Order: sequence, then C-alpha cells, then structure tokens
Amino acid sequence: MARGRKTAAGPAPVKIDLALQGGGAHGAFTWGVLDRLLEEAWLEIEGISGTSAGAMNAAVLADGLVAGGREGARAALARFWKAVSESAATSPFRRGPLDVMLGRWTLDSSPAFIALDLASRLFSPYNFNPLGLNPLADVLAANIDFARLARSPLKVFVTATNVRTGRGRVFRNAELTPEVLLASACLPFLFQAVEIDGEAYWDGGYSGNPTLTPLVRDSAADDVILIAINPVERPGTPRTARDILNRLNDVSFNAVLIKELRMMALLKRLASLEDPESRHWAALRMHLIASPMMVELGWSSKLNAEWAFLEMLFAEGRRCAGAFLEEKGGNLGVRPSIDVDVLLQGV
Repeated sequence: MARGRKTAAGPAPVKIDLALQGGGAHGAFTWGVLDRLLEEAWLEIEGISGTSAGAMNAAVLADGLVAGGREGARAALARFWKAVSESAATSPFRRGPLDVMLGRWTLDSSPAFIALDLASRLFSPYNFNPLGLNPLADVLAANIDFARLARSPLKVFVTATNVRTGRGRVFRNAELTPEVLLASACLPFLFQAVEIDGEAYWDGGYSGNPTLTPLVRDSAADDVILIAINPVERPGTPRTARDILNRLNDVSFNAVLIKELRMMALLKRLASLEDPESRHWAALRMHLIASPMMVELGWSSKLNAEWAFLEMLFAEGRRCAGAFLEEKGGNLGVRPSIDVDVLLQGV
C-alpha cells in the first residue's frame, strides 16, 4: 500500500486535517471513510471541520477518541449511525415497493416524501412542526459526552449559518452542544431555526460545507483531506423538476467551499506574502476522497435512514478510503493530490 514517507520503523507520522461535507444520510459514506482512516496509526488527526452530518461525524469521532482511542472512535461512530437508523424506524419516509424491488435507494416515489415536498412549498416547519421536534436531538444527547468533547485535544470546528446576517459562525469544542449540531444540520424547509445565544441558525452548508478557514488558522497540519458528499459535476442538463432541485442542492452546498479553494489557489500564486496565514493557505496540500456513486443518488435519499442503505454507504466509504490510501497515500506529507489551480480556469 502506498503510504507517506518511510522510516526504518515504518511510515513516518503525518499530521492531517479532515474537512467533512454535510448531506444527511449520505454522511454514512463519511463514516466509512473515517472508519478506514482510523486504522492507519501513521495518520495523526489534528483538526476536523464539519457541517451538518459532517459536524456530527466530527463530534462523535472526537469524543470517541478521548474515551477509547482509535478503536473507541470507530465504535462510537458505529453506535451513532445505528442509533440514527433506529430513531427513524417509525419514520414515514420509506422507499416505495417498486424502489425496493429494483434496489433503488431514492425516496422520490415515497408518498410521505412527495407529500412533504409539496407541503414545504406552501407551509413552513412552524406550521407542520409547531413544537420544533427533531428526532436527532435525543440521538446526539445519548451518543456524545459534550463535557468530554470540550476537553478533546482534537480540534473540532462546526459551521452553522446565522439567519439574520447570512454569515457562517464556526463553533469550537467548548461551545459544542446538541443544539449547535442540530443548527448545523437545520434545513429551513424541514425544521425550525435553532436559537443559540439569542440568534437563529440554519444549516451550515449555506455558508461553508465545510469551512476550511479554521483549519488554516488553528491547526498546524499542512494536509487537508476533503471527504466530499455533494457532487461538483453532474453530466447533462437537468430537465425534470426533481432533477433541477437535485442539481440546485449540489450547487448551493458546494459554492462557498469552491470559493475557499479558489482563494487557496490565488494565495499559492502569491506565496511570497509575509502574512503567516496567507503562507499557510499557500502551503496547504489538498486531498480528496469521493465516490462516483453520489452522482447516482438524489436529494431525497439524504432522508433515507434505512440501515441497509447506511451500511451500503459505509462500505462504499471504506472502499474509497482504501483506494485513496493505495493510490495517493504516498502524497500525504509530500504533495497535494488535487490541483486547486484548475478552479481558477474561467475566472
């Protein structure tokens, strides 16, 4: 297997940061990637920036790492995703019989999803969910020790979007609570805004999915592995209403991340700047773990918490992480695996 720089004792340790995108149930793919990366003792995780499901993965991993090391983190992630599936056992969002028969994971034919899709265009969650209930609240409280997470040496950064200002706010370890994680995953058409310190917050994906800046400012690692869930490119032009909405979802939840990567590309060209933060941006080595499978999955499947679906995504995450380590693991600590300069083309 291709790995980082070798020493007589084996692979030299490499400090890395992780950037975890959000995407509902698709976050189980990230779970699989993390599970595989945690098997590699030479990879030392310094910081994790996450949004939505990525934020939850980050918090569970960091808490589990303090409680039981790498194996504790892997076990904690497995328990969390199992609890997510169990909490949705009575959910009306289930695949239709034809989709089950054909092995499709979409909820596009689910009567409950269709009803919600239509209702969300006429009513807000303040109408159809007046109590502001969210089944994930109990799951988070039961699976994360937030007092222990506050003491974790692994830096965790969670982004949520301030409804009033439209700007992202990054929460750090000592500020993390179940409400912060729910805010980071708060889709405004499904859930009421989450109030924190007198301000209302929506999904962090609107302002950073995930935010890279805190990894530059607060972490010494020069290698960032982006675990992507939302496809940057899809073939063809969407023509149906559902396909158009799927594509808009991709574009909106990738826009800020692409802008940050463009800034990195510009700073690489201005590497002589004296500002330490600018030099760190220029020195960052970006790496990517993603799956072509995500192109085949639409927005509705992000609400599918069936255990079989989560297991399939987990397995795909492990496979993609293994392929990355085999093909590009040797780049870690040495050179980037993706060329961010291509993002400047046409700008």
